[in-house]
Amino acid sequence: MQQDIIKEKVQSALAEIRPMLAQHLGDIELVRIENNVIYVKMLGMCDGCPLSTLTLKAGVEELLKMRVPGIAGVEAVYPV
Repeated sequence: MQQDIIKEKVQSALAEIRPMLAQHLGDIELVRIENNVIYVKMLGMCDGCPLSTLTLKAGVEELLKMRVPGIAGVEAVYPV
């Protein structure tokens, strides 16, 4: 799948997730797509939340794998 199409599908899926995250004063941002892995940054109250890993894997990753064929996984990018 062409990189622009993948990015568009990822952004669309993230837009579906944002309202749920916003209820907890959080957000998510696409950082990059590399080797079929989606790298995102958790923002707001989601950044550093103990449940953010569960949200990332059970929520975000599962939705992205359903919406974007070929996605290998989703990883969070943390500030250094």
